[in-house]
Amino acid sequence: MATQEEYPAKLDIDYPGKLDRLTTFFRLLWSIPILVIVTLLSGSSTQTYINSAGQKVTTSGGGIAMGLFAATLLMILFRQRYPRWWYDFALQFNRFLTRVGAYLFLLTDKYPSTEEEQAVHLNFDYPNAKQDLNRWLPLVKWFLAIPHYLVLFVLIIVAFLATIIAWFAILFTGQYPKSLFDFVVGVGRWNLRVNAYAFLLVTDKYPPFSLQ
Repeated sequence: MATQEEYPAKLDIDYPGKLDRLTTFFRLLWSIPILVIVTLLSGSSTQTYINSAGQKVTTSGGGIAMGLFAATLLMILFRQRYPRWWYDFALQFNRFLTRVGAYLFLLTDKYPSTEEEQAVHLNFDYPNAKQDLNRWLPLVKWFLAIPHYLVLFVLIIVAFLATIIAWFAILFTGQYPKSLFDFVVGVGRWNLRVNAYAFLLVTDKYPPFSLQ
């Protein structure tokens, strides 16, 4: 089974020293401005209109992530290409989203930057579409990853509960318990690998069932 070092998608977050109790206590409040930006960047659009028969029709778009997935799938399928600038955008966009997630889950006190790496180190390898990617596999990767979705559903709930415990621990001690920190980062790492495989389509390596 592939390890984190071998897998083409990698995530690591620096373990913090003392964390600020005040910003931790008001973390959800402090996060509102950056969450508005995330919503504007990644949210889907919905339009409602009346058709010629007088019926109310609502249409919606899937947002940046879904659009990038669909476009990349078609490019790999019909052209066996993964445009470099699409990869660059997906990488930077996911780095930004992960910084926001790390801030929300109390893994760092640093307010999420739209440009700087900060304490969150995320990377996935740029693929050679003709040599590294099977042109037909993107059609079924989302289906093949179903076992991971089921496990991640449980892990994310546990990570949320771990964050609540860490919130109290930080308020009393100023530190995020290392075991809980490693677990929450591991869940994020697992989620990244599944996303890289099933939706970003940067690798055909099946994600390992591992937090490491």
